[in-house]
Amino acid sequence: MNKPLAFALAALGTLTLNAQPYLDRTLSPEERADDLISRLSLEEKTALTLNASDAIPRFGIKTYDWWNEALHGVGRNGSATTFPMPIAMAASFDDALVYDVFTAVSDEARVKHRLADEEGPLARYQGLTFWTPNINIFRDPRWGRGMETYGEDPYLTGQMGMAVVRGLQGPDDSPVRKLFACAKHYAVHSGPEPDRHRFDARPSRRDLHETYLPAFKDLVTKAGVEQVMTAYNRFEGQPCGASDYLIDTLLRGEWGYKGVIVSDCWAVADFYIKGRHEYVETMAEAAALAVRYGVDVECGHAYQAIPEAVKAGLLDEAELDRNLRRIIAARIRLGEFDGIDPWKDLPAELVEGPEHRALGLKMAHETMVLLQNKGGILPLKSTEAVALIGPNADDTTMQWGNYSPVPKETVTLLGALKNRLGEVKYIKGCGHIDSAEPVEDILSQLDGIGTVIFASGITPFLEGEQGDAGGFPGFEGGDRTRIELPDVQKELIAALAKAGKKVILVNFSGSAMALTDEAAECEAILQAWYPGQDGGTAIADVLYGDINPSGKLPLTFYKSTEQLPDFGDYNMAGHTYRFFKGDVLYPFGYGLSYTSFKVSKPRIRDGKAIVKVKNTGKRDGEEVIQLYVSRPGDADGPVRTLRAYKRVSVPAGKKVRVEIPLDDETFTWWNPETSHMEPLPGKYLVQVGTSSAAKDLKSRKYKF
Repeated sequence: MNKPLAFALAALGTLTLNAQPYLDRTLSPEERADDLISRLSLEEKTALTLNASDAIPRFGIKTYDWWNEALHGVGRNGSATTFPMPIAMAASFDDALVYDVFTAVSDEARVKHRLADEEGPLARYQGLTFWTPNINIFRDPRWGRGMETYGEDPYLTGQMGMAVVRGLQGPDDSPVRKLFACAKHYAVHSGPEPDRHRFDARPSRRDLHETYLPAFKDLVTKAGVEQVMTAYNRFEGQPCGASDYLIDTLLRGEWGYKGVIVSDCWAVADFYIKGRHEYVETMAEAAALAVRYGVDVECGHAYQAIPEAVKAGLLDEAELDRNLRRIIAARIRLGEFDGIDPWKDLPAELVEGPEHRALGLKMAHETMVLLQNKGGILPLKSTEAVALIGPNADDTTMQWGNYSPVPKETVTLLGALKNRLGEVKYIKGCGHIDSAEPVEDILSQLDGIGTVIFASGITPFLEGEQGDAGGFPGFEGGDRTRIELPDVQKELIAALAKAGKKVILVNFSGSAMALTDEAAECEAILQAWYPGQDGGTAIADVLYGDINPSGKLPLTFYKSTEQLPDFGDYNMAGHTYRFFKGDVLYPFGYGLSYTSFKVSKPRIRDGKAIVKVKNTGKRDGEEVIQLYVSRPGDADGPVRTLRAYKRVSVPAGKKVRVEIPLDDETFTWWNPETSHMEPLPGKYLVQVGTSSAAKDLKSRKYKF
């Protein structure tokens, strides 16, 4: 029987006596991989290690590209449902909803993959291996890529990241994996962007284990993530893709990771390129080093030098075979070799269909964070005359964020207000950083209008990844150098307030903004992030009271840039709510509602912290109850650190009981004697409330 026919029969589940072992579905993926590896030439093996992998027709191996994106929707592959950016989803504190979102994303991904596979060879962004989530810690609001993350807290990042992985990868008992998710960028990576190819991160071992690694460990040991991507930077002198401690000791060693390691794109080339790490001298040496450390798939071109490295004695082919075993087994587990697709009946109409659009709108609702509401000016009445001003009032691509699909329809704030009110006075007023219209001309158009909705903020074209954004005053290489609003917006907002207009600020950004002046000048402030294709509708629903806001800040909003420590210092002192000891504008975990809540002092009984949450207002609402832990006497430890949260719905005037388990992980702490995080006996302070600010928390001493 010829091989193509044998392959086809195997794909149908029919085994023949003379089928090759690599086609035998009764064998494990690893056993099948071993058989196939024994048949491959060195050049064919090399091809399979590249992210853009050529077909090997004689074994029925298809063209495949490992590079695919699903940061907040199936990205860079035409239209798809465009959900809010991850930093916005983190503001929901709703990992169950995040799971639903990424289940929808994986459904759309399977549909798109099936349709592309039917048409011919797969191209980039059409595969089943997705390089998301980004679970780096957003330690400094100037970092341009922070919008891709789930905020500044290790626990919240881990919970959100695990929900993403489980939604993308599907059920563990499926005959094949739905998709592969990827924990990136491993590790200790959070800017500055212009220095990422040469930066050497050297945090203390405590900060490493307490802040930078917990989410990665969660995704590997609890969620079973199938890919880990190494970061561009060095760690303690070694490139992250060739780190004894990160890869050998921790990832493959202590955590027992068996999955695929991929490089960030062209990161292996950074090993030898002048002006970057300059860790080795040649491409062959770089390829040999990365292969030896178990980087299985390279995004880039350095692995083209693998045959040269083997022939020169720089690399043992057995090391390559070890990595290749993981690569081939992964492709088998995704169903490629056997033609298995349990999701083949998902309809094409599902992509950006009404069910997923509704899910995106629900998520956008939960991401909105009400920061200020003087005198209860919000919600607005539909009979009230308002004007819409600002650079982000009608900017569709801003709402998409980065690594995004291109949705067929986007509802901006202007579009949503028109849908709601019929007509609305709209004046752009200024650009994001320049192009101001004369204030006199603007004010002359506002006769009879006392309330202005000002759509402020920045865009992913100003903050973002290196080379994609920046180059303007206040921005550098994708990062920001200032966290205040650009001057052109600040001046217009101040002029409107001085003219007696009631200003409702709707701020769009992927990061924390220093809105100190605006807090004094504006009546209300709503943080809208980059809210996805239906973000305008979600904002209008909140402004007019259809939705009671319930989002919470996953980042500290500082008063000014001057409060920030050195951007390049990876030690955590002074960074994030956990270690900053000054006064901030809006704390981590903060967010207002159109009602009010009262949380009782926690009782600790039967291994649980128990509080009663009363809605003391006149409107039903949702609150996020947050539990923080600190260890009195630990001078170098965090002021407090999040260890649990629960989103609860409380009817007006009613009370609900909230129970939060206290277990070993709640009291996992840095042990200086073992230099590891572990359940550590001792005295703790357990604090429960509605934000990380001391005034919003009630405490109970506890001995673990």
